Amino acid sequence: MAKVAFTDSQRFVNVGKCLCLGRNYPAHAKEMNAEIPENPVVFIKPSTAVIGSGSRVIIPPFSRELHHEVEMVVVIGKDGKDIPREKAYEHVAGYAVGLDMTLRDVQAEAKKKGLPWSVAKGFDTSAPVSAIMDKRFVRDPHALELSLKVNGVLRQRSSTANMIFRVEYIVSYLSSIFTLEAGDLIFTGTPEGVGPVVPGDQMQASLESVGTLTVGVERSPITVQRM
Repeated sequence: MAKVAFTDSQRFVNVGKCLCLGRNYPAHAKEMNAEIPENPVVFIKPSTAVIGSGSRVIIPPFSRELHHEVEMVVVIGKDGKDIPREKAYEHVAGYAVGLDMTLRDVQAEAKKKGLPWSVAKGFDTSAPVSAIMDKRFVRDPHALELSLKVNGVLRQRSSTANMIFRVEYIVSYLSSIFTLEAGDLIFTGTPEGVGPVVPGDQMQASLESVGTLTVGVERSPITVQRM
């Protein structure tokens, strides 16, 4: 079972499901030639996708195009169903910075055929996550600089102020569909600037007041293709 520690290293969560939002930043929707959604675009990653800082994202043999997407992650600390917006933060344990690693070629093919994105988004190692900062030390989750560097070069930089859907709405909305459980991770969407990474690259994601996440990239040594 995947575990993510708090920054004080005295506590950790057993990761449940990863609930992820697409197109939650207008500029990213534009760069993907997609409409700004009226309701959150939601997909799921399994807990087996989660890795920690210092780990490596493994490109599976059936893909040739891995893209980075840096995101603020909301960590659920208390179970809940049909949570009212005004009570949303009672269910939040803290925040982390994460990467929604995406097999863009696999996703593009799935979109073309009208198929789900599960393989493109949920493969093993596709959800790197930093240590968790307790919510008590994050004054406003909607006023944080979010950035990503690849090999020291800035690729993405924005503010969580630019999110279309705020944390309280996201928690309430998702809990109307899925029961939220302690240990669930909510990836809140990526800003503009997504792009490819290749084996040997080093990524450093940062979220103001929360922390940093550093992961490498390598290709799977397995050469057998899926049927």
